[in-house]
Amino acid sequence: MRRGSIVQLVAIGAVCGAGAALVALLVPWLPHAASKQAGRIDFVFWFVTTICITIFALVAAVILYAVVKFRAAPDDDSDGPPIHGHTGLEIAWTAVPAVLVTAISIVSAIVLAKNEDLPHASAAAGAKPNPLRPLVVDVTGEQFFWSFKYPGFNNLTSSTLRLPIDVPVKLRVTSVDVTHSFWVPEFSQKLDAVPGSVNTLPVTPNRLGTFPVICTELCGLGHALMRSQAEVMTLEKFRTWAKGGGQQAGGGTSGKALFASNGCDGCHTFKPAGATAKVGPDLDKLPEEAQRAGKPLEPFIRESIENPSAYVEPGFQNGIMPSFSTLPKEQVDALVTFLAGGSR
Repeated sequence: MRRGSIVQLVAIGAVCGAGAALVALLVPWLPHAASKQAGRIDFVFWFVTTICITIFALVAAVILYAVVKFRAAPDDDSDGPPIHGHTGLEIAWTAVPAVLVTAISIVSAIVLAKNEDLPHASAAAGAKPNPLRPLVVDVTGEQFFWSFKYPGFNNLTSSTLRLPIDVPVKLRVTSVDVTHSFWVPEFSQKLDAVPGSVNTLPVTPNRLGTFPVICTELCGLGHALMRSQAEVMTLEKFRTWAKGGGQQAGGGTSGKALFASNGCDGCHTFKPAGATAKVGPDLDKLPEEAQRAGKPLEPFIRESIENPSAYVEPGFQNGIMPSFSTLPKEQVDALVTFLAGGSR
């Protein structure tokens, strides 16, 4: 092959590779990683992407060069010259992809092994998370709500996943009704929540902030609204929150804040909270519903929070709303006051 042809191939390949690289770099394909595991997964993504761009540039350069250089004239109906295969080239285009696929497999296996690794000690027995051992959090999916329990902190329960930065975390994920799927995009890992089974997901957050918790398994009418938040905070702030029994969590303990943090706005309409969902009954009509149930308003609201099956509004299915009987009494009181005052 002439030197000029090689220069042309290199130039075409450079242009094609640059175009593909711009698409890869300028389009935000991935969320900003917020955990060590996500950073490793992102590395695999860009490792594979770099290989793909290189192969694309090579193949595109050869195809475009051949189309332009060896195209037949419009009136040329003759057969092309007989040629014989190039043994060295055939070996190269078989061996190189084999090496690349093997490299991808090795890198992926190393990343998967590192992402699944956690220290053997458990933080469940101590009140202070140690950077050298995991903090255990029990994640429970329930139509249509996420709850998070901290066995190492007197079984503290929260509707928001709060984690200390740079501390390994062992998430034990399960479900009480149907199959859900736990996903925090910034953590880049997803795990099914299966009734009767506990699946483990290691996470080491390394970026402060608040990130969405999403259910990615179709689980019923309220699936699209089954959202929560994961808040990554400093270790000192986490200790303060945990020692305070969750009372110092961001968002406060006002009725409106509790209404949102417990996912009530994902299923109900309630004007004082700015909620417009239609999965559950309209809470602006609580006085009428209490009258149909034959109970005073505030006792009716309290019972509906702690035992949703005690009265089911006509036209709605029983068993959809989870019980919030584990909420602290002061939070239930705040919710009852907020709902009763806003619906009068």
